[in-house]
Amino acid sequence: MIDRIVPDWPSPANVSAMFTTRNTGAAVAGRNAYAGLNLAAHVDDDPRAVQLNRNQLRQYLPDPPRWLTQVHGSRPIWVDSENETLEGDAAMSRHPGVVCAVLVADCLPVLLCDRAGSVVGAVHAGWRGLARGVIENTIQTLREFSHSEHIIAWLGPAISSRHFEVGDEVRTLFTEYDHQAAHAFFPGKEKGKWHADLFALARQRLAHAGVSRIYGGNLCTYSNPEKFYSYRRDGKTGRMAGLLWMTQFPDSGST
Repeated sequence: MIDRIVPDWPSPANVSAMFTTRNTGAAVAGRNAYAGLNLAAHVDDDPRAVQLNRNQLRQYLPDPPRWLTQVHGSRPIWVDSENETLEGDAAMSRHPGVVCAVLVADCLPVLLCDRAGSVVGAVHAGWRGLARGVIENTIQTLREFSHSEHIIAWLGPAISSRHFEVGDEVRTLFTEYDHQAAHAFFPGKEKGKWHADLFALARQRLAHAGVSRIYGGNLCTYSNPEKFYSYRRDGKTGRMAGLLWMTQFPDSGST
C-alpha cells in the first residue's frame, strides 16, 4: 500500500483524485535523495526504481497516468489521445478512465473539475506558470467542454511562503497583473527579497477565473521532509504526483 492524500473537497461522485507522498516506494540500494515513492523519470533516479514505483501506483488507478513533459509554461493540453505529444503544464480530460497527472516537489498542484463531473484537469503551478496564466488558461479550456460553468479546485502540498524567497522581478510580474497580488508577498531579510505565498497567488488567479470554491492549500512540502520531496530544501530529489480522473460519464441531469 502506498501513502497518499485523498483531497477533502466536494467533487462529483464520478471524480476521483489523490496526491502521493514520498513514503513507501521501491527499495533499491543507493537511491539516497530519491528514497521512497519517486515517480519522476527525469531526475536521475534509478530507472528500475521509478518503474517499480509507477507499477505500485498503477494499482490505484483505472489506467496508467498520462505523464506530461512539464516546461513551467502556461499551456494546458487534452490527454485523452495517446498519440498526442504531451508537453505542457496542465493535463485535461473529458473521458472516463483517463488519468491526468502532474509531478511536483514544491510547485503547486492544482486539481480542477466541474460540478457536473464532465471535465477534469491537473495543473502544475510554479511561480512561472502562475504568472503566465496556466490556471486561467486551463479553466477557460475546460469550460469550453464542460456541462457546468461551476469549477471547483483543490490545492495540494507546495512550498509555503516561510521557505519560498524570490526577487523583486518575481513580485513585479504578479503585481503588474494585479496590484492585490502584493498581499501575497512578505519582505525577506535582504533588500529586494520577498517571501512568496503560492497558495494565495493561486487563490487570486482562481478568483479572477471565476472560481470561488477552493479547498486545500495548507500543506508545506519544505517543512515536512519525512512526507514530502522538496527541491528548494534538497536540490537533488524526487517528485510526487497529483492525479485525478473520472470513473464514468456524468448523469445527463447534472448541472
